Amino acid sequence: MLIRTVAGAALASLILSSAPSAQQAAPPAQPRSTQEQNEEMIKELRAIRQLLERLTQPQGPAQPQVAKVSNLTGYALGRPDAPLTMVEFTDLQCPYCRQFATTTFDELKRNWIDTGKLRYVSRDFPLEFHQQAMNAARAARCGGEQGKFWEMRWALMRNANLLSPAFITKTASDLKLDTQAFAACTATTKFDAAIQADMVEAVNLGLTGTPTFVVGRTRPSGIEGSLIVGAVPYAKFDATLKQLLTQ
Repeated sequence: MLIRTVAGAALASLILSSAPSAQQAAPPAQPRSTQEQNEEMIKELRAIRQLLERLTQPQGPAQPQVAKVSNLTGYALGRPDAPLTMVEFTDLQCPYCRQFATTTFDELKRNWIDTGKLRYVSRDFPLEFHQQAMNAARAARCGGEQGKFWEMRWALMRNANLLSPAFITKTASDLKLDTQAFAACTATTKFDAAIQADMVEAVNLGLTGTPTFVVGRTRPSGIEGSLIVGAVPYAKFDATLKQLLTQ
């Protein structure tokens, strides 16, 4: 998720910045006793521990536990009158989103979406440090122009580690899209306003990473329900949905 990625990057940066430059000439090494070496190691371990404690302390307000989504338009799977609705905010280059797509979604679709109990709504939340995330979000919507939104979306998400302009083009060809029309579409920013609207919605809800799911009972005014954050096991989704269904 985003928090872990930022913390890891900060830790690496701080550790590297404290190391001597490779271009600096090191002074002649002086022999040290075993006790001195042990004391130095203890000092370093204490410094690392203090750094980790600072990085793992909460920064700003915590992510909320519940959220309300009033606008359920856009691409969706499942029956519109399904008793439950799940809104997924995703980054198509996110490794955790890829994990969800490859380990959990098929079972969720088979047991809940295909049986008419769950409507599944897509939202884009491309993170700025994933260079291909915005391109992938555009590509999915351009695939949607040719009736292949979900096929393009899942193909890109399940291969998040391979994303590149060439891979996106190849995926369009593999899906038998009109590649010229697809290329013309992805060369524009025609869907950027819609993608940005999804991103603004995610920020307004207080979301801090991907994937994040809002799950609740379907209402005419939208859904208000609990958040499931990250690529959690299928059992977590199943338990949450069963509890909502019995309420």
